[in-house]
Amino acid sequence: QVQLVESGGGLVQPGGSLRLSCATSGIIFNIYHMGWYRQAPGKQRELVAQITSGVSTTYAESVKGRFTISRYNAKNTVYLQMNSLKPEDTAVYYCNAVYGKPYNYWGQGTQVTVSS
Repeated sequence: QVQLVESGGGLVQPGGSLRLSCATSGIIFNIYHMGWYRQAPGKQRELVAQITSGVSTTYAESVKGRFTISRYNAKNTVYLQMNSLKPEDTAVYYCNAVYGKPYNYWGQGTQVTVSS
């Protein structure tokens, strides 16, 4: 059974930092491309950052220079370090694991709220 469990969300003031974690089980983690997506109320889910099995990274333009995605294969975990948070970063953040169709899995999401 595949499980992706996010943690680390919460309420933070503008300019603050959070680190999200996504612990996985049931997959061969090191061969999966891992991503973080987010969905704000009334908006479509969007890609925030992705890290491939080969450790190449991509970021949405809106988070470049502020967010860093990383993975620790020995712990089957992917992280998202978020710095200089803005109110517009407020969303539910989802972890994604993909290895081509049909191997595409999602976590349940963790709420991030940036507000003073």
